[in-house]
Amino acid sequence: MSSFQPLSAQVSRIRIGEPLPFGICDADGRLLLARGQVIHSQGQLEGLLDRGSYIHRDVVTEVVEKIRNAKPHELPGMWGASASQVGRVLKAQVDSQFEGALERAVQPVVALIERDPDLAILQIVRLEEGPVTNYTNRRAIHAAITGHLASRRLGWDPAAGRQLVRAALTMNLAMAELQNRLASQVTPVTALQRQAIEDHPRRAAELLRTAGVTDSMWIDAVERHHEVPDGSGYPRGLTDVHEMALLLNRADVFTARFSARVVRPAQLADHAARQFFASDARSVFTAAIVKEFGLYPPGSTVRLKSGELGMVIRRGDTAATPLVAVLTTRQGDPLMTPLPRDTAQAEFGVAAVVPSSALKVRLPLERLVQACSH
Repeated sequence: MSSFQPLSAQVSRIRIGEPLPFGICDADGRLLLARGQVIHSQGQLEGLLDRGSYIHRDVVTEVVEKIRNAKPHELPGMWGASASQVGRVLKAQVDSQFEGALERAVQPVVALIERDPDLAILQIVRLEEGPVTNYTNRRAIHAAITGHLASRRLGWDPAAGRQLVRAALTMNLAMAELQNRLASQVTPVTALQRQAIEDHPRRAAELLRTAGVTDSMWIDAVERHHEVPDGSGYPRGLTDVHEMALLLNRADVFTARFSARVVRPAQLADHAARQFFASDARSVFTAAIVKEFGLYPPGSTVRLKSGELGMVIRRGDTAATPLVAVLTTRQGDPLMTPLPRDTAQAEFGVAAVVPSSALKVRLPLERLVQACSH
């Protein structure tokens, strides 16, 4: 029980008749009262103390609280840890333990998105250098971020936004290995691979049902995330597609533009937004995503009118005036200490989005975030 704290050490934090700030367990670690439940009398509290109860260590709650209280420059590392946890869950066997494990991964992802939406968008837009790795995991997280942010813009209930995150993380369960392989494949898709691609929504939904997932909205969003109202989607060519599946589809399609494959480079942010909007301008879901990201979303590499180069770290008051961490001088010399630039000032306005390869200096993301957090 060394990782648990005696209840007596924190009894002053308990208020009779009010929700508990932590869970309470017995000496064997069995949960007696969950966080948020209520102790109704002094006698009940004394009974818990007499039996030598402990504070139940809810690891997920601890992680979420750390995210909410973290300093801005600490969040990039938390994103890395959360992405690793999602990857472990998606690689594990889809069995009766899967839903619980996924929920423990979902809560930190949602907390990170809500804690700093700009940094969440940056996870998607920032172009990774080098070989294509963890393609499936990154695509799942990127769709989850985009769907959740768009759902908030659309005024959805927060529970629906979290459900969309679950669907995004699990939509490609049935083709994870194939998706990773295709990201590095230089030859055309084979007939067998095409069949697996077209059938993966149905098989992913079936995996969730087999694992004991009973939420019909979640399962239906996964099963129909490639269906479109005009009937041209797959696997069944349905026209009856509910909102969650439609938003998941748009989030998936949009974020694919930022994920490079061996045979297809990632798109620059402004081109991606314009082409995506033009492809389905009537969709409220497409419009919500484009408005959320703007022309120069966090993670974009930009050249300023001053001649300086840097990375967008935060969205500004308008779609065209983000906050940029500058990494080169006007002459193109690298800066070891990034400088914040407010592009609402005329001399520092954005001149163009450029490939990330234009930056000749690489600094840890923590330093860029810190430079633009004052």
